[in-house]
Amino acid sequence: MQQYRVGIVGATGMVGQRFALLLKDHPWFKITCVAASSRSAGKTYAEAVGSRWAFEDTPIPENIANLTVLDAAEVEKIAELVDFVFCAVDMKKDEIRALEERYAKAEIPVVSNNSANRHTPDVPMLIPEINGDHAAIIEAQRKRLGTKVGFIAVKPNCSIQSYVPALWPLSEFEPEQVMVCTYQAISGAGKTFRTWPEMVDNVIPYIGGEDEKSEREPLKIFGHVEGDAIVDAAAPAISAQCLRVAASDGHMAAVSVKFKKKPTMEQIFERWENCMPQTYGLDLPSAPRKFLHYFEDPARPQTRLDRETEGGMAICIGRLREDPVMDYKFVCLSHNTLRGAAGGGVLSAEYLCKMGYIPKKDV
Repeated sequence: MQQYRVGIVGATGMVGQRFALLLKDHPWFKITCVAASSRSAGKTYAEAVGSRWAFEDTPIPENIANLTVLDAAEVEKIAELVDFVFCAVDMKKDEIRALEERYAKAEIPVVSNNSANRHTPDVPMLIPEINGDHAAIIEAQRKRLGTKVGFIAVKPNCSIQSYVPALWPLSEFEPEQVMVCTYQAISGAGKTFRTWPEMVDNVIPYIGGEDEKSEREPLKIFGHVEGDAIVDAAAPAISAQCLRVAASDGHMAAVSVKFKKKPTMEQIFERWENCMPQTYGLDLPSAPRKFLHYFEDPARPQTRLDRETEGGMAICIGRLREDPVMDYKFVCLSHNTLRGAAGGGVLSAEYLCKMGYIPKKDV
């Protein structure tokens, strides 16, 4: 199989570094371009990253260590080298929107880790197992942009990918209200304990903008394509509190749910066990064999023990029980830089390639 030529825009940051690791031996994708700010342009990737390499136990992959970093603003130059790009830049939102649209208009599909375009009505925000069908909106987006190939797709906030997958199989029971508190690892801020020693033995009860993202983004995931837009779902109403905790990786969520049609616990277990992801049967390299894993042990899932389940791409659930205020409560766990960030982006790209939205260029 001829591999897709892939670029990483924002390659020197933590998520860009995670993309580099995930793509090192990827069977479909080959990194042909790395790009970052003008400060890094002209250096080798290893020189540009330097001491900021976040994965101390894993060296920079040899296949990109000596690639010359390009200026992310040199869109036309990058367009000649890639079939599509992953975007994980650290810029202001309006600047990100403008940059991603420049790439799309240069006929480069963009799979973005950034939040800037998550609520653009014709940009799909994908958890492929749940709403891969939202990719159908790409045709409307291409008409707006005037492109044949180029488009933007995004992945959602890392925190919601712990609990939204657990709610999704229960949609027939019509969740009405959700209370969620997330306990988010420091890598979600692009940090390690070496670079953020203040987080050792600490909890910070505020992550800027995170509560709002966690309350709003699930409604787009649960929404539907209508005309030239994705229409958000009207329910459930979600109240979120997001805390930063002293964990290196892994976002935990404590969830309480009230349903319009209250299911039995047995029905919930059955739906979790037998849910049918939209990726089923597509043989996507990054897709977990089993999307949702329920732990009977009341002390699980645990961040350190369970975040790597199925290569960090599965969702872990535990402690389902009755709630005296709502109907039920449970806990969830996802790996924030794998499922929640770069890994989710790679899986979305695999889905978009498999479904024909990202073609290979003739070279």
